[in-house]
Amino acid sequence: MWGNASPSAIASRFARLIEQLGGDTAAAKAMGQQRELLAAVQTAEPATLNQVAAKVKRGAPAVSRAVDTLVRGGLVERQADPDNRRRLALRLTDQGRQVLVRPPAADGSLEGRLGKLAASELRALERGIEILERLPR
Repeated sequence: MWGNASPSAIASRFARLIEQLGGDTAAAKAMGQQRELLAAVQTAEPATLNQVAAKVKRGAPAVSRAVDTLVRGGLVERQADPDNRRRLALRLTDQGRQVLVRPPAADGSLEGRLGKLAASELRALERGIEILERLPR
C-alpha cells in the first residue's frame, strides 16, 4: 500500500486509528471546553456572562450552565457587580488559574505506548503529524 494509497483509504485508516488510540475523547473534549471557558473569563476579568459567551461563541444559557459547574468546582467565583447589581462579575479563583497554567493532560496510555517506539519511528510520526497539521481546513 506504500506510495499508491488513496486519500479516502488513508482517511479511513486514520479515523479507525484515532478511535483506537483516542482514549476517552468525551473527557478530553470536556476538559478542552473547561479550559476555553476559564481562558475567556481570565481575558475579560471581571467578566460578564455575555462577554464569556461571545468569546467562546456559544449561547448565554449554555455558558451560564457551564459557569455554574465551574463555580461548584471552585474554579470561578461570581460576585455582584458593584456598578450594576443585576450583573454578575466572574473571576478565576486561584484553583482556576492553576488549571490554566498546567499543560493539558495527555493520555498516559498513548504516551506509554509511544515511549516504546524507536527514536526514528517517533521522528516519522512527528513528521506525519506536521503534514496533517498543515492540511487546509
